[in-house]
Amino acid sequence: MTTPRFHIDADLPLDEPVPLPADVAHHAIRVLRLRDGATITAFNGRGGESQGRLRVDRARAWVLLDRFDPVERESPANVTLVQAWVASDKLEWIVEKAVELGAAAIVLVPAARSVVHLDGVRRERRLQRLQETAVSACCQCGRNRVPDVRSAAALRQGLESALGAGAFGVLFDPYTGEPVAAALPTKGPFALLVGPEGGLDASELSLATRIGYHPVTLGPRILRTETAALAGLTALQLLCGDMR
Repeated sequence: MTTPRFHIDADLPLDEPVPLPADVAHHAIRVLRLRDGATITAFNGRGGESQGRLRVDRARAWVLLDRFDPVERESPANVTLVQAWVASDKLEWIVEKAVELGAAAIVLVPAARSVVHLDGVRRERRLQRLQETAVSACCQCGRNRVPDVRSAAALRQGLESALGAGAFGVLFDPYTGEPVAAALPTKGPFALLVGPEGGLDASELSLATRIGYHPVTLGPRILRTETAALAGLTALQLLCGDMR
């Protein structure tokens, strides 16, 4: 049986009681039905993970950690996914699977054909929910560093921020792009741009290529936005990441 993993956003000292946040305690005790003395793994998102025992006393729950493992499970491809805003159910699925596939960060950007347009308060609420989705995905897949999920006010801003210090920009265009295996370098970092449900329009494609994003294709078929994001991440992992 796999040892349950929990994210605790706090320092994790060894041999000292570490209180479980209310939501983590509820999940451990009420959902997973773990008992006092159960073995668990805890991580705080800053690298490495610790093993210890769950302690439960009535309404209180904490963990006593006795071993730290500096193991890293991050992908050498180092991909920032630049994803246009899409419908909420699709976006949560994209974030969850992108984290499992090793995305280092996710930047959400507006696009002309996006069906979702959120104001400040609603956008912050949605970002918080998506960050929680990223944390849950890390708990499931074994990652010990939680990817940042953030948004950009404009497409250009998101594209430029994702390129960062020397990232190779990639966008999918089934009509004019080069085959993905021939167009990409053999190591990251990468910035991977994926459009909304209706795709990027001509002006957005032009902007991205001027900034430094290279059109590539995964084949002659038109992929849905959620398929393109995950297919692109998988291709980069296979060519340059830990699937090699």
